[in-house]
Amino acid sequence: QVQLVESGGGEVQVGGSLRLSCQVSARTFDQWAMGWFRQAPGSEREFVATISRFGGETKYSDSVKGRFTISRDNGRKTVDLQMDSLRPEDTAVYFCARQRLQNNQLYTRPNLFDNWGQGTQVTVST
Repeated sequence: QVQLVESGGGEVQVGGSLRLSCQVSARTFDQWAMGWFRQAPGSEREFVATISRFGGETKYSDSVKGRFTISRDNGRKTVDLQMDSLRPEDTAVYFCARQRLQNNQLYTRPNLFDNWGQGTQVTVST
């Protein structure tokens, strides 16, 4: 059974930073690409960032590119999201998830991910 647990959320002022972490409980971890998504109230879940099995390739949404950095530690079975220069529009619940397809592609659609964590709230205040 695979479980994902996010942590690190909180409230921060505009321009501040937060580091989210996703701890994965699974027999194996490096077989899957991993992703971060977010969902604001009244909005659909949207892609934030994804990282390949061994971290050599990453992909970001245009809205966070240059401000957020995704990384992973396969030994510790964690996926982190460093968020800098935070803006009010970054306020959302952030989720990590495992990419379903075990190939060399990186996907961005939420329906291609599974084993979602419970999410962690990020609030950026002015």
